[in-house]
Amino acid sequence: MSSLKGKIITVVGSGLIGRSWAMVFMSGGYMVNIYDNIPGQASGAITEIRKQIEELQQAKMLRGNLTAAEQLSLLSSHDDLLQALEGAFFVQECVFEDLEAKQTVFHEVENLVTESVILSSSTSCLMPSNVFSRVQNRTRCIISHPVNPPYYVRLVELVPHPETLPAVMDVAYSLMTDVGQAPVRLRKEIDGFALNRVQYAIIAESWRLVQDGVISVKDIDLVMSEGLGMRYAFIGPIETMHLNAPEGMEDYLQHYSEGIKRVLNTFGPVPDFSGEPADRIIKEICELIPAEQEHLTVRRERRDQLLMGLAKLKE
Repeated sequence: MSSLKGKIITVVGSGLIGRSWAMVFMSGGYMVNIYDNIPGQASGAITEIRKQIEELQQAKMLRGNLTAAEQLSLLSSHDDLLQALEGAFFVQECVFEDLEAKQTVFHEVENLVTESVILSSSTSCLMPSNVFSRVQNRTRCIISHPVNPPYYVRLVELVPHPETLPAVMDVAYSLMTDVGQAPVRLRKEIDGFALNRVQYAIIAESWRLVQDGVISVKDIDLVMSEGLGMRYAFIGPIETMHLNAPEGMEDYLQHYSEGIKRVLNTFGPVPDFSGEPADRIIKEICELIPAEQEHLTVRRERRDQLLMGLAKLKE
């Protein structure tokens, strides 16, 4: 990957995810062209990125070995797609989560770049075979799904199209590692990828427990933040199983597998997240956390600070 240092990455889309990706790539020393099809949006994104980068440097939380000024010198904004793609070896699409919009972007981009350029989408759950269906050469297509916000939460799911070449996965994996992310490889595409499938399972059971009157919203969140979350921030569920029995995984399965199956068989149907249960849960969460935009913004900023601090602890 050292031969790619200083090369160009084009970020298509200047919203929250696009800005955060730009900051990640800049922190690793890559030149970043950020593009948006709405005139003035990309230049506005640079203003926001500059503000964040300078604040991070002041707080001594800036990623990478370059100063804020050095990182910002690597960033440029573009309203013209062809100009934004000039010289890029990697394109990270970050438009809104709409299949047709993403298909259109990649159809346009493919016609403007050479065969060697890797086309990567930030989609959170759309299948690669659908996202890249209008691309002629799908061997260089990949999903690089970040966790929001990617600057603070470093996991990236790399999901191949059925035609993706192994070498493309290797380059994407090396790039993400080089800029300080924590990439994981999915061996094949699956609806929702890995993170969302695990997350949705937790959401569904948490919702059922509150909906059925077993536990309050406040307390189910504490189950995660003061329990599972504390553990899973450092070790995953499979390693936890292995460490939770004196003789490791085999011992754990002998002691606990029947109990796990018994409890799993009591899980209810998939919630529909609507109607009276949803109204009740919305009311409860709003009583705990006021919905005013200013309050929510402060909470999100605090969340991001905590995530950055946790990332530092894990380094």
